Amino acid sequence: MKIGKKIKDLRTMYNLTQEELANRVELTKGYISQLENDLTEPSISTLEDIVKALGTNLSDFFEEEKQEEQIVFKKDDYFIKENPGYSITWLITNSQKNEMEPIIVTIQPNCQTDLDYPHEGQEFGYVLEGEVLLCMDKKSYRIKKGESFYYDSIKNHYLKNVKDKICKIIWVSSPPNF
Repeated sequence: MKIGKKIKDLRTMYNLTQEELANRVELTKGYISQLENDLTEPSISTLEDIVKALGTNLSDFFEEEKQEEQIVFKKDDYFIKENPGYSITWLITNSQKNEMEPIIVTIQPNCQTDLDYPHEGQEFGYVLEGEVLLCMDKKSYRIKKGESFYYDSIKNHYLKNVKDKICKIIWVSSPPNF
């Protein structure tokens, strides 16, 4: 951390000159200039006086700014895992820490996803391309392009593509489980 830059940023934020800050903490303008240019380092007590004059405290002064959480995810951010007969594309790179996990499942013709055992949560899907069978225990549901599904994840389940063309599904799991 550049202490001098942070002091200068705070000083200019409050529209103070170096001389005005120096007067408030009984230092010289030259000393404040040297601090801001990282040519000298203040003692703890001097730094404490300076940050107090700038309306903060040592703890807040040294707290690193939290990096803004990513809101927009682009193709370069996606992570793809290839499995035999299907692939999973994670659309949100940090979804494991979130309450839901959106993915795109691409199932090759006449293939299926692995069996997903009962677990806590709910799942939603929307068919982008093709047609898929949602198989839950002994029942199956045919879902076509433009249709969606939603269920509690309390039964064995998997997706099966019984057609001769690729099927793509947006699938959202809550909580994340992939």
